[in-house]
Amino acid sequence: MIIALIVIVVICIIVVAIYNNLVSLRQRVQNAWSQIDVQLKRRFDLIPNLQETVKGYMSHESETFSKIAELRTAWASSTTVAEKADISSQLTEALKTIMAVSENYPELKANQSFIQLQEELTNTENKIAYSRQFYNDTVTMYNTKIEMFPSNLIAKIFKFEPSELFEIEDEKEKQNVKIDFSK
Repeated sequence: MIIALIVIVVICIIVVAIYNNLVSLRQRVQNAWSQIDVQLKRRFDLIPNLQETVKGYMSHESETFSKIAELRTAWASSTTVAEKADISSQLTEALKTIMAVSENYPELKANQSFIQLQEELTNTENKIAYSRQFYNDTVTMYNTKIEMFPSNLIAKIFKFEPSELFEIEDEKEKQNVKIDFSK
């Protein structure tokens, strides 16, 4: 009888430990996503300042500015990791276009506000890249844990669901931006 009781207590301790580990990993995934969200929000907050600085020099780039405005609106209504990843990729491409086109305007390149905004956006882009990597690493750890035995049994019982990786699905968005100044 005592041996059976000890076995039950040990099993209960193992179940609780696995459950707590899964909860901890799920919280880390949510925190990692929040870090991406914070950096993307920072980028969206910097964009209006960049637009105002650049507008006077590049009035013919209004199509790019309109696209950025649309993306900022779409970001607010997006709900899934995949939607946010897609919008983020499109915004990155639009920002690359602005930075590349700015090379054609020596006065703009010398403008102190533009230089400062460019540096802040570059730093933010680096933080976004790091946050994405950290998020995907954390999601991979979590998803692996909910698939491995014996934690997969506990995950099924308590309905732990796999999380989405932050991925770029459109192959053309992975390519370098090509800018033609001859037009």
